[in-house]
Amino acid sequence: MPEIALHTELKPGSELEYEAVHRSIPSDVMAALVASGVRNWRIWRDGTHLFHLVDVEDYRGMRHALRDDPANVRWQETVGPLHARPDDYSGADEGLPLLWSLAGQLAGKDR
Repeated sequence: MPEIALHTELKPGSELEYEAVHRSIPSDVMAALVASGVRNWRIWRDGTHLFHLVDVEDYRGMRHALRDDPANVRWQETVGPLHARPDDYSGADEGLPLLWSLAGQLAGKDR
């Protein structure tokens, strides 16, 4: 399953609220993620910087499916204002480029 790394940034002062809303993800949001092909989504925080690792079959397809999904629209209304830059859900991005991978190196691949 492909992994997509993402970086987003929070507005200063919204860190604790962001963590609080992620303690209880609504079941319809989780169902929408799974239905759009997400196997796992992990988020790490360093200050206002968020680092995401998403296991998903088709990242652009997932973004397209979630853009107008009612559960995700409501979720984005909750978390969107906490971000320094709103997500337009265009799906045009590819995530962060992979720089290096131990597993890839051991397998004789560049990455």
